[in-house]
Amino acid sequence: MKIGVSAFAWTSHFDARHFSILPTLREHGIVAFEIPMFDPQAIDAVPLRKALEDAGLECTVCAILPPGMNPISPDTSVRKESLAHLVRCVEKSAELGARLMGGPLFAPLGYLPQRRRTKEEWNWAVECFQQLGESLDAHQMTLCLEPVNRAETFFLRTAAEARSLCEAIGHSRVGITIDTFHANIEEKSIANAILDAGERLKHIHASENDRGLLGSGHIDFPALLATLAQARYNGYLIIEGFGYSPDDPYSPGALWGDHAVSPEDIARQGAAYLRQILGQSCLS
Repeated sequence: MKIGVSAFAWTSHFDARHFSILPTLREHGIVAFEIPMFDPQAIDAVPLRKALEDAGLECTVCAILPPGMNPISPDTSVRKESLAHLVRCVEKSAELGARLMGGPLFAPLGYLPQRRRTKEEWNWAVECFQQLGESLDAHQMTLCLEPVNRAETFFLRTAAEARSLCEAIGHSRVGITIDTFHANIEEKSIANAILDAGERLKHIHASENDRGLLGSGHIDFPALLATLAQARYNGYLIIEGFGYSPDDPYSPGALWGDHAVSPEDIARQGAAYLRQILGQSCLS
């Protein structure tokens, strides 16, 4: 298992202003950095890739659908443009040097029509990601669909649902991200969710129940990592927490982060906590 951290600890818009964050991360056992992607055209891939490579960091991407994109829209033109947007995201992720792109890409966050999903919407999602398969193959990209909680989506909330969608899509490069913040809300057991995902589990967001410091809340990370070892998971453990960064207008932690917890705390203390668990249980 490889420990990484998401740029969300600092900002949702990571660019050259933040490159100074990167060089010291390896000193803390962090080997990967996850880039948020809303608009792929807004990311200058060449200097960002160089900054990551210079720091010795692998890259993963968390893509979020921007306004106007919806793969399950009843409007055919919106679905068509959403697929084109996802292709652009795959291409930009490849430019960054990433081989894994995840996120809740089945529907916009906050799209809540106050009903259960329909069979038609399910089929539209399957069709979209089947059509995306050619781009995934061309760029050797793994796509990880991330179930999120009921306050953010009505479409896909659990690992079991995500596995069903992956199996309907039927492409070997399409898998699942389990984010422990969302799973803590929607799963009866996070350990069972990991086992439910099976071989489709390709990515983990290690998030405390309040997006704070790992180990400071009630998520049982030792049990979680033990279950991941049981499932023979050997992918990334991306720390996704929100540090308090009030001077960055795009910082998630400016709204919700503990004033006493910096982005660096999220990354460094989180990595130390995961390394301790891995070391104690000989899971690494």
